[in-house]
Amino acid sequence: MTLSLMILITSITFFIAGGIKGVVGLGLPTISLALLAMMFDLPTAIILTLFPSLVTNIWQASSGRHAKIILNQIYPFLMMALITIWFGAYILSAMDITLLTLLMGCLLSVYAILSLLGIHFKISTRHRKWTGLCLGSLNGALTGMSGIYILPSVMYFQAIGLRREEMMQAMGILFSLSSISMLLAFRYQNILTLQQTMLSLFAVLPAVLGMHVGNKIRQRVPETTFKKILFIALLLLGSIIISQNL
Repeated sequence: MTLSLMILITSITFFIAGGIKGVVGLGLPTISLALLAMMFDLPTAIILTLFPSLVTNIWQASSGRHAKIILNQIYPFLMMALITIWFGAYILSAMDITLLTLLMGCLLSVYAILSLLGIHFKISTRHRKWTGLCLGSLNGALTGMSGIYILPSVMYFQAIGLRREEMMQAMGILFSLSSISMLLAFRYQNILTLQQTMLSLFAVLPAVLGMHVGNKIRQRVPETTFKKILFIALLLLGSIIISQNL
């Protein structure tokens, strides 16, 4: 694939993913990774998402006023998620990429199905610490292996009762710190290349532009309708990725 074609594909992908994030507050790494994994190998797709995800999630993390409250509630989850990303990155560098791409497709499909069914869990205050440590470890390992940030983090944040504004900021904090941890882990595992890194940096521009457009669309389209369309699209993308790698 020529560099110009890679730039075109990357620009379109991150404009779409940024637009979705602008509307519903999530989906940039998920959508972009799902689309890119259909055209590039999984490590390349993950690397291309790193800088757009980092920049847009720092923006999201800094836009709220609940950081202290959120960190007091999610620090066990956050700590383990950032540590075990390194374990996942090691597996990514050593394991069959087809199997890991298949895992990514399965995670996308599971997340979409659970979201469409509206399945939620509740975790009481006295169980938050140990469940946070366990689920955070799982989240970090899956993130490092597949580039998917959302499972089980989103379900955990819902289960401990974070309100919408708190949850949006919590996802921004987790996703931005996870992106930094992945960058360091990938650099240590020698997975990063200069061309991929530069292309990921370039992708920040269409991602931010897409977010700006998405923020405008959010004022016109009902969020519940858009989320339903998003989850159906994720289910279709996940199914396509699974079928391609079986």
